[in-house]
Amino acid sequence: MVGGAGTVSPPAQPAAEASSVPQDVIDAMTRADAAARARRIGEAAGICTDVLGEKPDYAPALALLGTLLGHRGDTARGIALLERAVARSSEVPLWYSNLAALYRFAYRLDEGLNAARMAVKLAPGNPAFLVNLGIAHVDRGENEEAVNCFLAALGRDQENPAAHLALAQALLARGDFASGWLEYEWRNKIEQAKGMLPKMTAAPWNGMRLPKSRLLLVADQGFGDSLQFCRYIARVTGRAAEVVVGCSAELMPLFSRIEGVAATFHRWTDIPAHAAYCLLSSLPMLFNTDATSIPAEVPYLRADPARIDAWGRRLDEALPKGRMRIGFTWSGRPTHPNDRRRSLKLPQLQPLARLPDVTLLPLQTRLSAADAKALSEFPNAIDLTRDLKDFGETAALLSHLDLVLSIDTSVAHLAGALGRPVWVMLPRPADWRWLTERGDSPWYPSMRLYRQPRPGAWEAVIAEVAAAVAVLAAGR
Repeated sequence: MVGGAGTVSPPAQPAAEASSVPQDVIDAMTRADAAARARRIGEAAGICTDVLGEKPDYAPALALLGTLLGHRGDTARGIALLERAVARSSEVPLWYSNLAALYRFAYRLDEGLNAARMAVKLAPGNPAFLVNLGIAHVDRGENEEAVNCFLAALGRDQENPAAHLALAQALLARGDFASGWLEYEWRNKIEQAKGMLPKMTAAPWNGMRLPKSRLLLVADQGFGDSLQFCRYIARVTGRAAEVVVGCSAELMPLFSRIEGVAATFHRWTDIPAHAAYCLLSSLPMLFNTDATSIPAEVPYLRADPARIDAWGRRLDEALPKGRMRIGFTWSGRPTHPNDRRRSLKLPQLQPLARLPDVTLLPLQTRLSAADAKALSEFPNAIDLTRDLKDFGETAALLSHLDLVLSIDTSVAHLAGALGRPVWVMLPRPADWRWLTERGDSPWYPSMRLYRQPRPGAWEAVIAEVAAAVAVLAAGR
């Protein structure tokens, strides 16, 4: 649920109001809460709507429906309903915590901080509310205050995965890698990650040499993480008799070409017996990575030469001659926890459509109907996305581009791994891997970072990028 503190349980009401609540309303809210906990969002929202039709000011229904609407992306209505709920009943800390999350999504950072503080004031022993307060500080660029909140949460529950992961991200963002990697090992224990990996039956690998045994490496996170951390595979291959990789089918065309990889698999049932396994995103810790020792031998991924040649012929036929070729992305996976902030709407990139001597190539794997319509307003864009079936195809296409413009998504990592010029437009706060306030990245030497001057300020970033592209194009 929004705010990371669970779902909304029907709370005790002020005695005067509680005595006037019909039993059928209480029973309905119990069903709504159960549906929300089971992620049956539509069912829960429908029950709340029915309850409010009978009792318009019933605070538990207002709070739960507001949280559910926020979960669906209707931030303004969610805030309005939660504000009504806390006005009716001001002693429920969870409502303030969920309201704080929605304020954050709306970039109302002062109100978000105040609501998060109120949740902690009402329930100072609850670690989830301390984590949410820390995240509110992160949004404001208050790293030390955030770290203190995460530590306080761990003081109340030392095994709290969300607090450990939040602490990891805060430490890594400020470049405290040694401590950050230790905390980052909690990433697969948070609620959202449960069930993502099967029960592993081999021993976890600790970096030891296995001269007569097979080692399995698992791409355990999203596409971007896998592309970022696969740079370590070349360092692993000399430590085992055989190294195999488990990853998504879309990544196999690239990972299978890494020197020393014996085989790649995208089905768990196909993976052969192995003595030990290691998650790709645990390799930075095992190799004691700090800001000065990030493996930056670029490119560390290579596209199939046959695919490169095929794309070269196709682009020469399809694109106007003499123009700068720029690939661009504007949205990522909708289920990403920070997608609301990192993704753009295509019309926001209209300044790029007015650039002369530039051909734009969308790099999204598929275009929605809305995006296809919006792209028609970009006279300098040519859509070839139907043929980007996996990262092998995208990598081959990138080999022929002069520049890649991307939000914080997998294409940015792919371009960096290939050593292609790539400019990344980042929200504020940015993900931990981009550190803070830097215009470059120690992970990718060919990358330039463009950061929002304040949370939500995409216009400034897009204007700066468009101006820089115009200068670059004119210089050609």
